[in-house]
Amino acid sequence: MSNTEFPDDELRHEQEFIDGLYARVDVLLGEAETSVADALAQGDKPMQARLERDILVAERSGLLAALNAVDGSLCFGRIDLADGTVHHIGRIGLREDDAEHTPVLIDWRADVARPFYLATGHTPMGLRRRRHIATQDRTVTSLHDEILDLGDATRTGHEDPTGDAVLLAALNSARTGRMGDIVQTIQADQDRIIRAPHRGVLVVEGGPGTGKTAVALHRAAYLLYEHRELLARRAVLIVGPNPAFLGYIGEVLPSLGETGVLLATVGELFPGVRATAADGREAAAVKGRADMAAVLAEVVQDWQSLPDPVIAIEHDREILMLDDGLVKVARERTRAAKLPHNVAREYFEGHILNTLTELYAERVGTDPYDGSSLLDASDVTQIRDELAENPEVWAAIDQLWPRLTPQRLVADFLADPMGYVSDDDAAAIRRPVTREWTVSDVPLLDEAAELLGVDERWARARAERERETQVAYAQGVLDVSYASRTYEFEDKEDGDPEASEVLSAHDIIDAERFAERHEEADHRSAAERAAADRTWAFGHIIVDEAQELSPMAWRLLMRRSPTRSMTLVGDPAQTAEPAGVGSWADILEPYVEDRWEHTRLGVNYRTPSEVMDLAAAVVRAENPEFEPPGSVRSTGVRPRVWDAGDDLPGAVAEAVAELTPVEGRLAVIAPRELHRRLTVRLDGVTAGAEPDLTRKVVLLDPRQSKGLEFDSVLVVEPRRYGTSDLYVALTRATQRLGVVHTKGLPKALAEAFG
Repeated sequence: MSNTEFPDDELRHEQEFIDGLYARVDVLLGEAETSVADALAQGDKPMQARLERDILVAERSGLLAALNAVDGSLCFGRIDLADGTVHHIGRIGLREDDAEHTPVLIDWRADVARPFYLATGHTPMGLRRRRHIATQDRTVTSLHDEILDLGDATRTGHEDPTGDAVLLAALNSARTGRMGDIVQTIQADQDRIIRAPHRGVLVVEGGPGTGKTAVALHRAAYLLYEHRELLARRAVLIVGPNPAFLGYIGEVLPSLGETGVLLATVGELFPGVRATAADGREAAAVKGRADMAAVLAEVVQDWQSLPDPVIAIEHDREILMLDDGLVKVARERTRAAKLPHNVAREYFEGHILNTLTELYAERVGTDPYDGSSLLDASDVTQIRDELAENPEVWAAIDQLWPRLTPQRLVADFLADPMGYVSDDDAAAIRRPVTREWTVSDVPLLDEAAELLGVDERWARARAERERETQVAYAQGVLDVSYASRTYEFEDKEDGDPEASEVLSAHDIIDAERFAERHEEADHRSAAERAAADRTWAFGHIIVDEAQELSPMAWRLLMRRSPTRSMTLVGDPAQTAEPAGVGSWADILEPYVEDRWEHTRLGVNYRTPSEVMDLAAAVVRAENPEFEPPGSVRSTGVRPRVWDAGDDLPGAVAEAVAELTPVEGRLAVIAPRELHRRLTVRLDGVTAGAEPDLTRKVVLLDPRQSKGLEFDSVLVVEPRRYGTSDLYVALTRATQRLGVVHTKGLPKALAEAFG
């Protein structure tokens, strides 16, 4: 129990309740560790192994991780019903160990908790009072009560007349470089989206600071709670715009008790490839176009070649000639099956072997007098079998219809794209085979994989080779075990009962069964298995900054969601990627026609009105009809401008010194080409694809800043930004904004500053 002294009974009561909750959690966490230790102390190694396995399963299922993750603020609210019932609301649910499993703490996602978010004085939903409980670690620091039954004269002294104290405290709190959950402050319009029915495609549109990312993450947690069996088995995929963003949001779901979710960028959705490099604007635009699917299909067909002019195959002292006419017939018959390239190869092999068999049979088995065949069916079968063992036959097949990998197909195409795209497009995307993969390449790799397919015969042969390796390894382990056991008893006399009764591993298991047991021990979560399986069908997919994805990226994602169960989050006004689709209708109509729902978040919780007015002016210069989300607060601090003159790094360093908050974080947002110059004058600040957002000062380019927020933001050289990039950069600040320039400001920004 806490030793903290509290000034009134209400605080003391809530502290006692929370102390009891944490005592239960400590027991749950401690019992697992203690049980293993006890088994080890008793020498019960099988029991220890079994308990460790059970704990591993609990960890994989998220139970222990959830208990650990929510340790800082397990309970955050309470609702008092008109009938006298009281429910405490928390990040996870806990129950008594009695026969009825009486709820002690209500999970925020449960239906009974919903009035905590939706009840108002006009519609109290059966509530008399709503209480927000603020804690620091495990200590209650304050209470905020809202009276919903105005006829109830009882007062606690913790009433919040406006009901906004908790929300404003969260909005004004210092940022840590990691997104926090909003489970304590979910607003009614956000709650409706979070709990929207689990079917079809839901589009959540919202400007900067409207909380759309947080809403999407809480929707993932809600769906996992509401549809646990399905989504735990099929997993939820969350797609973010860049690695920095995924690092930023990475702690939200664990803090809500959910760990079985796969977070990835588009560049990580092809197993074996982790692409972080970005193409130039022209290359990204070309690679992202929908017609690249047809281009790659044409590339695949060109690998299905014809002889030039013939291929000569020696077989049993006879020379068989495969000309383009014969191969063309085999190729067209194979293509008629409409199978992926690698899968169809088996059919092509059969046609070529049949063709060669006919050529050879005609050569050696025709009566020279009347032209009749001298061979019966068994003779023809024998000829075909012999041809199937001829290396020259397989060399010809490999030349005419080679097995291909997606990596080889795409790399060779990008090395020489002429003839498939226009000269300008070819110049934009051409690159050496040795170059690393870019994010824009990954949808091409996925498309290539669809076009190529997998030759199951080849896959089975490879799996068999891997299995033989595992069996050989297992045999080695057993041999070592047998040898060590033999050495241990080799000094015992013949007839010694201890020596004769000892069993070695060889006596109870062979190498093949030992290898099988190793194969069966796959404790990976559904999310981990999904990450390694390109054909995995997810139970639900959430896409953040969805307006930025290219048509080719959407083809990739739709393959991962055959049921089209998706939540798409974004803002067309922030579209900056050259291949971005932008329009929701353009994105979705090819896949679901008009069967999708659209909702909009219109309240800006992050950006102060002083900053939002400035950012909106930039967009209105191009789109006079633009309406930004309305800000709920004002800081009274106007953005500031620095004219750097000839010393940009020096001016940036000066601005950083002034804007860096005592608590919280500052982001310097600058074009990538300026980063090296700026880091020279910014002590301890580095640049890269995956910045550490927990540092006091972080350097980002505009695309990296998408979806992030900081206490203070410094935008460098805004004239080098496109409108969307500048709008994004200006709206990352929760408190203060600064702008540094050398050659003036964009017209709209200059006018807004006055």
